[in-house]
Amino acid sequence: MDIIQLLLLAGGLLGLMILGYALSTGKSPATEGQRRLKAVRYRHSESTTDKVESQLKKAIASRKPKQFKVAGSGSRIEALAIRLNRTGRGWTVSQYLYASLGLSVVIGALLFLKTGAPLLAVGVGLFIGAGLPHLAVGHFIKRRTANFNAKFPDAIELLVRGLRSGLPVTETLSVVGQEVPGAVGFEFRSVVERIKIGRTMEESLQETADKLGTPEFQFFVITLAIQRETGGNLAETLSNLADVLRKRSQMKLKIKAMSSESKASAYIVGALPFVVFGLVYWMNPEYLGGFFEDDRLIIAGLFGFLWMSIGAFIMAKMVNFEI
Repeated sequence: MDIIQLLLLAGGLLGLMILGYALSTGKSPATEGQRRLKAVRYRHSESTTDKVESQLKKAIASRKPKQFKVAGSGSRIEALAIRLNRTGRGWTVSQYLYASLGLSVVIGALLFLKTGAPLLAVGVGLFIGAGLPHLAVGHFIKRRTANFNAKFPDAIELLVRGLRSGLPVTETLSVVGQEVPGAVGFEFRSVVERIKIGRTMEESLQETADKLGTPEFQFFVITLAIQRETGGNLAETLSNLADVLRKRSQMKLKIKAMSSESKASAYIVGALPFVVFGLVYWMNPEYLGGFFEDDRLIIAGLFGFLWMSIGAFIMAKMVNFEI
């Protein structure tokens, strides 16, 4: 059995596992039945609470972002541009692609000069060239989103104080953009600039919500939209929203503290075999050279990598909580 057959076998097994996971996590008939029953209850109920809840669900459904957020759901280039825009770094798609290609070529060339194995050099070069920039962009997105969510409740409180003092909504948005530093002030200034050039406030806010892709700002946009349609005390509603966002942030911090030990263990256990393998192979290539020549060792290495990936995926799901 040559290396191509082994790779095809490992790819087939991985595809079967992904297919089984997708089938096992799909929507069950019982869940769909419950959803239909709730829809019928909201449609024909005479209760005021059910009617209000039905109107709220319709408002949220009608305000789903028109732009996609997941790569592959539409144009991959546009999805990548949206993802790069969320970093706040001003990176373009061409810069991202050039960086990925250059990293792949450099890593592949260095590995080929060290090992003399062209297939291994190409595979590792493509893997690192595609994975490392993706992880870097994800890191910057998470950091900017965390900074935004940390200061967003304070921005809402400033907005509430402006509304209670008698300022209109547009003027208070401008005040928040000027007074709050960081990503929050930048995004609010962008909203005000779009309003000044003729865009409606809902369109401007929704465009920012599509760019950020955070539930917190989407709550804010939905709150403003519902208040404009139904009326009421906007300042009181936004004050309650700020309190909810603070409690949500506190819960996230508690979960992060409780799961930090498990995450550290997962990182150490998952990275240690690869680090040791790389160091030993770099110092003594003949000792581990059989992993790239002997069919039995290649099969053992592929299956070991597959099962370690499954374990890392399960541990990541165990410590990942949605709030």
